Amino acid sequence: MELVSQNQCFGGTQSVYRHASEVCGGEMTFGLYLPPLARSRPVPLLWYLSGLTCTHENAMTKAGLQRHASEHGLAVVFPDTSPRGEGVADDQAYDLGQGAGFYVNATQKPWARHYRMYDYIVSELPALLLESQPLKGIHGITGHSMGGHGALTIAFRNPAQFRSVSAFAPIVNPTRSGWGRKQFSAYLGDDEAHWANYDACLLLAEHGWHGDILIDQGATDQFLELIRPEAMAQLMAERRQPGILRMQAGYDHSYFFVASFGEDHVRWHAERLHAA
Repeated sequence: MELVSQNQCFGGTQSVYRHASEVCGGEMTFGLYLPPLARSRPVPLLWYLSGLTCTHENAMTKAGLQRHASEHGLAVVFPDTSPRGEGVADDQAYDLGQGAGFYVNATQKPWARHYRMYDYIVSELPALLLESQPLKGIHGITGHSMGGHGALTIAFRNPAQFRSVSAFAPIVNPTRSGWGRKQFSAYLGDDEAHWANYDACLLLAEHGWHGDILIDQGATDQFLELIRPEAMAQLMAERRQPGILRMQAGYDHSYFFVASFGEDHVRWHAERLHAA
């Protein structure tokens, strides 16, 4: 890994690294926050997956998670949302291509060569971090919007790897949403049977989840029709799934919303990860 930058932050260190990714076929960049506790012993790791148009930098600079992670002894990693660079397929639309990887392994041209964000988050980047950083092999995962979709689907498919899961305004049912059907058709093809592994509602209905779930959703979110929180709320009730889906009055889809409830989510994960 190449260290791009490093700054002291709430007694810990906020670093940015880049590295050659075999999975994504190019250079990838991510942010990593290590709390003061990491200087004396390995700490659990919280994954934060960002939403459409974001890079590693958006949540790292806007969500304010470092202060809470410092207090609770958690490391936080901020991966990018897609492969990037010359030769990486892209699209003029903001919600497809670079910045819009949707945390899937693409199977269709021209996306399949680079767009393997599922494997990058589940396999390649965890191995790199555990090999090089003072981290326990104990993971929690959260994310916002497209990243909330990624957090839920990745956790539900990998319950032995991720001990805790939460999300901010996640796209919970993308196979029935404009934020999902368009992208899945492009990345995965038109056979909708191949889409089910990337839909949180379908995965929870089939496999359940071993713990509880925390979801925060802004009640005045301008993208509510695309996010479809009611689908997850209904499913959790039907399955008697432990968890909380909170509709937060007056909040929209922005990072102001994420920052407002970030402390709750970091504490939620810390309670579960330190007890593991």
